[in-house]
Amino acid sequence: MSLPAFSFATATQIRFGRGEAGRAVPDLAARGQRVLLVQGGTPARADWLSAALEAEGCSVDRLSVAAEPDLAMIEAGVTAARASAAQVVIALGGGAVIDAGKAIAALVPATRPLLDHLEVVGKGLPLNAAPLPFAAIPTTAGTGAEVTRNAVIAVPEAQRKVSLRDARMLPWMAIVDPSLTDNCPRGVTLASGLDAVTQVIEPYVCTRANPMTDALCRPAIASGLAALMTLMRQEDPDARDQIAWTSLCGGLALANAGLGAVHGLAGPLGGLSGAAHGAICGILLPHVLEENAARATGDTARRLADMRDDLGRVLDTDPARAFAALADWSRQAGLPGLDAQGVNGDHRAEAARMAASSSSMKANPVPLDAEALTGIMERAR
Repeated sequence: MSLPAFSFATATQIRFGRGEAGRAVPDLAARGQRVLLVQGGTPARADWLSAALEAEGCSVDRLSVAAEPDLAMIEAGVTAARASAAQVVIALGGGAVIDAGKAIAALVPATRPLLDHLEVVGKGLPLNAAPLPFAAIPTTAGTGAEVTRNAVIAVPEAQRKVSLRDARMLPWMAIVDPSLTDNCPRGVTLASGLDAVTQVIEPYVCTRANPMTDALCRPAIASGLAALMTLMRQEDPDARDQIAWTSLCGGLALANAGLGAVHGLAGPLGGLSGAAHGAICGILLPHVLEENAARATGDTARRLADMRDDLGRVLDTDPARAFAALADWSRQAGLPGLDAQGVNGDHRAEAARMAASSSSMKANPVPLDAEALTGIMERAR
């Protein structure tokens, strides 16, 4: 069988392994002496990196990101980075922190307003200058944002979360050190871990899957879910390593293939309700899979069946009920339904309409109309 043509792009350098964050500091410092360090809502967790960079001769300005980034936050960060004449941006934190850092690095050299470059709500124009060098160091395992070319930004006025996207936004260094995720709170581990699993499932079954993304995704589906199930029972460094690997595989895959209806709905639902992205993805996933499987034919049906078999083995259930078993397990592990996440009927109705313009929805393996999307969200309540 002949292989299809495809392209694949990712971060200039990926470092994976326990202790890699500390070992990478001299190389981070060598890229620029004036650093903007974008950190999470608990600044003390980034003190070690700031001190290590300063010991290498860097001047470090710090910016805290305590919530998912929105227009005002990004614009303030760009102003701060320009004021400090930052030469490099480093983000240490979860997906929101990495997205914020990525967007700030992209926009510091830009001459046009942010809205000119945003998808859906803006003009979607490419950047008119290359971003500052950007390094990403995730402290959760879920989004894979350390190897993607976009940053998700909330636009409160439009009640949307949309992407700033440009191929040059791929980080020059992605450092995945699973030790930074050790003892992550259980609820965060569950939601982010299900996001990671979703992001190796959707690229595997989407319309733009290719041999490289298949090689990344297929093995990581079962191993990622098994690791997450272990972490719901006990802290385990090997499981942390595995879910971090799954998250990285998902980021690599989604950046080079696409996603699907889970993320097509999660963006609008998050923008409308303020609910956490990973939790939305986790609760929608089994219901989207059921809907896709009911409509799929040909190679798409085969891929969904293969993936269903993988899930069935991990969940120790008949493959025919693997998707339902995943929904049951997620609920029993503590994942809240959409109602408990603050998603109401108006949000669901509007999300079904808005999803049509989502870039993720375009890669879903089968067409899903507003009625089908509404049914999925009803079952995820």
